[in-house]
Amino acid sequence: MDDKLKQKALEYHRYPTPGKIETVPTKPYSTPADLSLAYSPGVAYPCLEIRDNAVKAYEYTNRGNLVAVISNGTATLGLGDIGAEACKPVMEGKVLLFKIFAGLDAYDIEIDETDPGKFVDIVTALQGTFGGINLEDIKAPECFEIEDRLRSHCDIPVMHDDQHGTAIISAAGLLNALEIQGKNIGEARVVVNGAGAAALACTQLYVAMGVRPENVVMCDRKGVINRRRADLNRYKRRFATARADVATLADALVSADVFVGLSAADVLTPEMIRSMAPRPIVFALANPDPEIAYEKAIDAAPDIIFATGRSDYPNQINNVLGFPYIFRGALDCRATAINEAMKVAAAKAIAALAHEPVTDDLARAYGKESLEFGRDYILPKPFDRRLLTSVAPAVIFAAEESGVARHSIPDMDAYGEHLQEIICANNALIEYLIKEHAACTEP
Repeated sequence: MDDKLKQKALEYHRYPTPGKIETVPTKPYSTPADLSLAYSPGVAYPCLEIRDNAVKAYEYTNRGNLVAVISNGTATLGLGDIGAEACKPVMEGKVLLFKIFAGLDAYDIEIDETDPGKFVDIVTALQGTFGGINLEDIKAPECFEIEDRLRSHCDIPVMHDDQHGTAIISAAGLLNALEIQGKNIGEARVVVNGAGAAALACTQLYVAMGVRPENVVMCDRKGVINRRRADLNRYKRRFATARADVATLADALVSADVFVGLSAADVLTPEMIRSMAPRPIVFALANPDPEIAYEKAIDAAPDIIFATGRSDYPNQINNVLGFPYIFRGALDCRATAINEAMKVAAAKAIAALAHEPVTDDLARAYGKESLEFGRDYILPKPFDRRLLTSVAPAVIFAAEESGVARHSIPDMDAYGEHLQEIICANNALIEYLIKEHAACTEP
């Protein structure tokens, strides 16, 4: 790690108050009368209302605006299994992002438990506090079991962002990349390198959006995942190919249209890219070092569309483009789940926003004179305020159409104005962040 960055980060987290979040009252509290309403005896009345009708919790408490960010620290942000306590700074950071981008309150909860069954029992017991649960940094394959069981036990939306956030944003990028390259999603041949949580979720969503399962080849450390292998768990088995003519990543990439890497640095070579179909699409998402360096990829195929997880290259696949707004929509319609239809809707809304004109100040924040839809701009930028008003309504419509919304929003125009108020409330902070980002990108 860079010593200057390390020192700056440690000081940021330590001063003037340790950590990144605090609790702020939303009601008056300066007089005895205020306190008698906030606590005893006045608080008894909303308690009794909720006892008689649990839905009233959304009217009398902050449940409808509250997300739990929950982890056990077993797969923390490129750091690996560092434990529940050590992952807390990351979870606090996620709480911060929920607030500044979508106006959602969130609590970080670090659970010192690696047994999936016990973890599920703990989280299930907490669900009455929250409107939604964001699982974070839990290792595979336990994360699959944990999410599946929580979704069956809870009547609020549960999403493991490491899986589905990456899937949604990369799917949005894929839609636009295919459009630019003149390729049809139903005919595209896709190679996925990596078979962990994010890779499996990405592949599942790509198929839901139109990629044909027979056109997918997935690879893990042992090579191509095919039906002849006896070492596959049930999650990998879903994407085992019937093809007998491919055994290695290099084999799989011959004439492929798309490479999606969620694996390790430098596993993709220029020769492999040159073996792909014309106008290839390469999403090299290993962090911090992608499966192939940006410069090597561009040299290998000048007509390539290339994306990474890094902010210093074009086309960053960044989960912050999705999760704040997806949960915003899910909570506002009191959804019981975040289902496939809602994920597809979010991906399409994000993809569509990249077609829209970008303001000059946002472009300059990223060191550009302008940003226009094309080979180096297939996704909106994280500081694009329009993500909230684009993604949240799309998620709500999908929730209503798929039958998981419990609360109808009768006036979507008024709801749009409400979202604009959320944007305005954080406008000064976003403006500051844009200026800071612009300063950092200046030569």
